[in-house]
Amino acid sequence: MQDLRITPALLYLDGVSVAFDGFKAINNLSLTLDPGEMRAIIGPNGAGKTTMMDIITGKTRPDEGRVIFQGAHDLTTLDEADIATLGIGRKFQKPTVFESHTVEDNVLLALKGARGVVANLFHTLSGAERDRLDEILALVKLIERRYELAAHLSHGQKQWLEIGMLLAQDPALLLVDEPVAGMTDAETAETAELLRRINATHSVIVVEHDMAFVRDLGVKVTVLHEGSVLAEGSLDQVSANERVVEVYLGR
Repeated sequence: MQDLRITPALLYLDGVSVAFDGFKAINNLSLTLDPGEMRAIIGPNGAGKTTMMDIITGKTRPDEGRVIFQGAHDLTTLDEADIATLGIGRKFQKPTVFESHTVEDNVLLALKGARGVVANLFHTLSGAERDRLDEILALVKLIERRYELAAHLSHGQKQWLEIGMLLAQDPALLLVDEPVAGMTDAETAETAELLRRINATHSVIVVEHDMAFVRDLGVKVTVLHEGSVLAEGSLDQVSANERVVEVYLGR
């Protein structure tokens, strides 16, 4: 059968630009993410990192360019709900969990399915759903806190719970925005390990400022500056780039 895919990449940003009030937040940005890859995105404030994520998830529509997902879907033609249904999940910097519900109920509310909130909470789980719930809680190291209210978790644990809620929707690609902001050193190290475990079965894009955390991830790094790719490579490679030092790391 003929392969109708445009590209073998999982995600392909092709000449993407967008301007706000004359300011080019994204400027002819091209980027490729392979299936199963985890990529770290770094760069100074205003480099376009959040806008790039907004474009991928359909929150912002670019003025030019294409964003091809799974080789066949141009995300610039779809709305946020359609993009989420295709298999792209996003975690924002500030955790948004249901603090008045238990840890387990938070994950249940997110489990992939069309049921509403009340139906989800009173739904009798199948064996497969129960196994999936246990698997997610174990992965994010909250299985022993499953019956506690989410409000009682530490900041780092709330971040892990929200990542678990994202996994419950089974996205092919996770976009994670500054996951270790405000975490302790121990929580930061644990989060790097968690994302590496998740990357065994999912593709991941991580936007982060913490260079020690990026080093712990041990993945390819893309440096954005003024809405374009300034450099790509290992953290050591981009850290040795004079322009990267000048516009970002040297500050």
